[in-house]
Amino acid sequence: MAKCFSFTASRDWCYRYSFSTSGLKSSTTDLGDGTIMHCWTPKTHKQYKPNLLLIHGIGANAMWQWNEFISPLSSKFNVYVPDLLFFGDSYTTRTERTETFQAQCVMRTMEAHGVRRMFVVGLSYGGFVAYSLAAQFPQAVERVVIGCAGVCLEEKDMEGGLFNVKSVDEAISILLAQTPEKLKELIRLSFYKPIKGLPSCFLSDFIDVMCVENFQERKELVYALHKDRKLSDLPKISQPTLIIWGEHDQVFPLELAYRLKRHLDDNARLVVLKNAGHAINMEKSKELFKHLKSFLIDPIPPKIESNGNSRKVD
Repeated sequence: MAKCFSFTASRDWCYRYSFSTSGLKSSTTDLGDGTIMHCWTPKTHKQYKPNLLLIHGIGANAMWQWNEFISPLSSKFNVYVPDLLFFGDSYTTRTERTETFQAQCVMRTMEAHGVRRMFVVGLSYGGFVAYSLAAQFPQAVERVVIGCAGVCLEEKDMEGGLFNVKSVDEAISILLAQTPEKLKELIRLSFYKPIKGLPSCFLSDFIDVMCVENFQERKELVYALHKDRKLSDLPKISQPTLIIWGEHDQVFPLELAYRLKRHLDDNARLVVLKNAGHAINMEKSKELFKHLKSFLIDPIPPKIESNGNSRKVD
């Protein structure tokens, strides 16, 4: 019997409505080389507001990962939320799969919308793209927030036992889950307090709507992140950078946050959110917003102090 209702599709429609009521519109840009980029952009660009680019991670489309933040951030910024290639309505016929190429496509999209200067926030895979964007286009990116993104990982880390998985293929089977069992495993690894008792029918519906399309291309994105990766090849970005991480992240372990902090030295500040896993945008949305506001909007204090909910490391 054909399904007559999809919870995932209905939720997706609700997010679309939420973005629209927060002052954003759906825009599609043809970059002219076989690449189509979809991006949520301001209905009215306000010249007095700074520009903020929010980059999502692997998973559903951009709306699912940024919905909680759109309304409060839109009051302070011209907010731009692209779908990365092979997510949402963004696609390319080109063969490049690196975060370098993703960043170039995002930058070309922003230029097409007349944006030349911006703050950038990237979560998980989006953090890889945000870092590359800052490295390639230093004149365009003013400040950077890297959330739970293992940009400092090395290919040898997999064999060295840093991760909970033994191979990239095993990681892909979880990150790009194609069965309810694998999606439950992803939830367990992503949350400090995983949601329990999710019916398999809901998980299957989510997979059907969000995880089947462009599966091969997404696999290639993950392979490209890992292949021949060395810390010595990672450029040091010059922009002020906030690194924010879940204390119990099992996707990109906390060691990678400290590694990135050491790599950037005094140019970066590290915030570790207690009682949080990888999905800090869902588990700790209020704390994440507080730190985004402090770093991007409020004057930055000369010294980072600890508090009861998180700890900050110079």
